[in-house]
Amino acid sequence: MIRISELRLPLEHPPEALKTAVARRLGIPEAHIRGLTLFRRSHDARKKNALTFIYSVDVEVDSQVADTDLLNKFAADPRIGPTPDMSYCLVTRAPASLATRPVVVGFGPAGIFAALVLAQMGFRPLVLERGKSVRERTKDTWGLWRKNVLNPESNVQFGEGGAGTFSDGKLYSQVKDPRHLGRKVLTEFVKAGAPAEILYVAKPHIGTFRLVGIVEHMRREIESLGGEIRFQSRVTGLHIESGQVQGIMLASGEEIAARQVVLALGHSARDTFEMLHATGVFMEAKPFSVGFRIEHPQSLIDRARLGPNAGNPLLGAADYKLVHHASNGRSVYSFCMCPGGQVVAATSELNCVVTNGMSQYSRAERNANAGIVVGITPEDYPGGGAGNPLAGIVLQRQIEARAFTLGGGTYEAPGQLVGDFLAARPSTQLGSVIPSYQPGVHLTDLSTALPDYAIAALREALPVFGRQIRGFDLADAVLTGVETRTSSPLRITRGRDYQSLNVRGLFPAGEGAGYAGGILSAGIDGIRVAEALALDA
Repeated sequence: MIRISELRLPLEHPPEALKTAVARRLGIPEAHIRGLTLFRRSHDARKKNALTFIYSVDVEVDSQVADTDLLNKFAADPRIGPTPDMSYCLVTRAPASLATRPVVVGFGPAGIFAALVLAQMGFRPLVLERGKSVRERTKDTWGLWRKNVLNPESNVQFGEGGAGTFSDGKLYSQVKDPRHLGRKVLTEFVKAGAPAEILYVAKPHIGTFRLVGIVEHMRREIESLGGEIRFQSRVTGLHIESGQVQGIMLASGEEIAARQVVLALGHSARDTFEMLHATGVFMEAKPFSVGFRIEHPQSLIDRARLGPNAGNPLLGAADYKLVHHASNGRSVYSFCMCPGGQVVAATSELNCVVTNGMSQYSRAERNANAGIVVGITPEDYPGGGAGNPLAGIVLQRQIEARAFTLGGGTYEAPGQLVGDFLAARPSTQLGSVIPSYQPGVHLTDLSTALPDYAIAALREALPVFGRQIRGFDLADAVLTGVETRTSSPLRITRGRDYQSLNVRGLFPAGEGAGYAGGILSAGIDGIRVAEALALDA
């Protein structure tokens, strides 16, 4: 087949226009086109009065037109080339003599895909998840949102599906993916019930409610292939002999023999990080970012980004991506933008406040929200900085505990209007934007919620963003604190064989280990680690 990219069509084009455009590009009659498969669809909104869809399609032509002749004819055209083979092939099969089955610790995106691929290869993995099944953790999560009651073992961070379950369900990434493992991830999601459009839209997403059923389906698939998933099974220790993992210990007191362990912990497994550090597993501090969630009316973002096409159902709710390099050397950028979504309570520790963003598949809520965050480095961390792998956790806890206090000590989040934040005065009443965070927002002064350098960078960046997106620095827009779980504050460093630098058989994976940043990249990393483990078995 032939892949054609950069096919531009008007926003309101008839279905047959795409086939016509393909025939025109190739210089052949439409009758010679046997089939079209949509590979990618995006839109160009730079000219708001003339938005266009941009397509990439895979084309099958009949025998009267040879693929090779067409490819030779357009050899100099980078928009036309052969369709790459994106199919996934298992790298091996489990040996019949396998003494112990591999263990996967954590059942977020990295753990799910590591376990799935291992199961597909016949390894019958054992998955240990400290939280509950996805529907049970949903009830516990709503307990915090509706009743101010936090379950430290079952919440937005811990449980089946990982933190990505309570997010926008974004499925795009900028990681290098020459083997098309991202396609494997998306294909498995579609098999599990995700809408087929995630295979071709430029910025696919699923949304929380749909993710719940998809995660359950994937669990059943793993189990049908011989895998086992145990919930409420927190790992509290490792048994290591002569640099080789031999087993793991659970909070229940049970010991499990294991010579191959995937650590797919997620970025909030702080007690497990502390245990690994005390055990001697090599890790190092890494950069992450801190900031606030900002909320605007979604209609404001739609108008600014899409102009007269705002509200067009073909385009859906508009998103944005912003970055500013502040004069104090800090980078300020938008993070995890959630169109038509809500700000959610995402803490996993008592007496701390953490925010995140979430959208449903429809993205139909009244507000847009995003993290507006400032990059920090290990040199900023207390207690040893770069020399202490756990120092970033210390800083996170300090900021989150401060947010709990500023919010009134009830899991309400501290909030401030953008106009008041820029003017350095406390907020006392809301304006036109009603914040979506539950259990609620306590208006205050956020100037002490983050380190001074972060506050200064944010105050500089917001008016700049207002010039890029008209209305972004709207005085009534709401800032809600704090955003601290942007990524893992440490890396469990691994070698080229995907194993820990100093413990053989230990395979750090995904976002918590410092090797991913989102559902898609975590899923890809889980596949890579599963393959490395299988080839090492």
